Amino acid sequence: MKNIATKYLGLDLKNPVIIGSCGFTNSIDKIKELAENGAAAVVLKSLFEEQIQAEMSSNIESYNTDYPGATDYVREYTRGSELNDYLSLISGAKKSVDIPVIASVHCVSGAEWVSFAKSVEEEGADALELNISLLPSNPRITSEENEKRYFDILNSVGEKTSIPIALKMSHYSASLANLISKLSWSDKVSGFVLFNRYYTPDIDIDNLTVKSSNVLSTPEEICGSLRWIALMSGIIEKDLVASTGVHDSEGLIKQILAGATAVQVVSTIYNNGPEQVQVIIEGLEKWMAEKSFDSLEEFRGKLSYGQAENADVFERTQFMKYYAGMS
Repeated sequence: MKNIATKYLGLDLKNPVIIGSCGFTNSIDKIKELAENGAAAVVLKSLFEEQIQAEMSSNIESYNTDYPGATDYVREYTRGSELNDYLSLISGAKKSVDIPVIASVHCVSGAEWVSFAKSVEEEGADALELNISLLPSNPRITSEENEKRYFDILNSVGEKTSIPIALKMSHYSASLANLISKLSWSDKVSGFVLFNRYYTPDIDIDNLTVKSSNVLSTPEEICGSLRWIALMSGIIEKDLVASTGVHDSEGLIKQILAGATAVQVVSTIYNNGPEQVQVIIEGLEKWMAEKSFDSLEEFRGKLSYGQAENADVFERTQFMKYYAGMS
């Protein structure tokens, strides 16, 4: 047997496969099934900052956001018991499985909702993942103001809880490497998840309506996180987890070679079921045997920016090499 154990956020993982926040992590029965199939940890289905703030208010019907359309949605979506249900999910999962249970919150500010982080810790969550989804679409907000939100949220939540915090980040930044580096200096963050996957819009040209594009990722989408895992793994000392596009053992192996601590998988579980976790693990062990690697540490980061012979390809943005020979 190969040693495929790793450590993430100070937590011992029996392998590098984490189930990301999704519908498979919103019930104890599903979480148990994932654990039985070899998942090393689970990130619970996320709560949204707006849900938390709405329910924490004295009257959900009086809750308002800065976006009138969003206000009606939040009021309708929030039942008034999400917070208690979520805390029960944490405590129930901790009693049912022997793998780390990581809570998750989608957030865009360090507002009043952060007090909920203490309740998450008290219910036994092993860590908290902050999914900070910043789309720089407001022309009146500068890049500096957008990026300051990361620090505001991290500092606000870090003051409320002592459990490890992971930042699941957006790839939108004028200086992404610099931003991640600065964030990594904080003692309030233990790791980074690169990257969150955005809702993608599309246009229905027959009905002249806006619709959702692909909800699930494809293996081809691994390129974005692979590039940045490879670039950052030799620069920062905090844990790096790859998200989006990891569908099989090949994707997992690539990310470990690039320097990832672990990976998060979601779409491949929707496509293939919880059993896919074991398929990925078996593929990893088979490859390690073929390459005579006995542990993940023997090849982690072997092809990162700092170690690969042709590492400049991670920084290349143009296709000159490929277009030059085309007629």
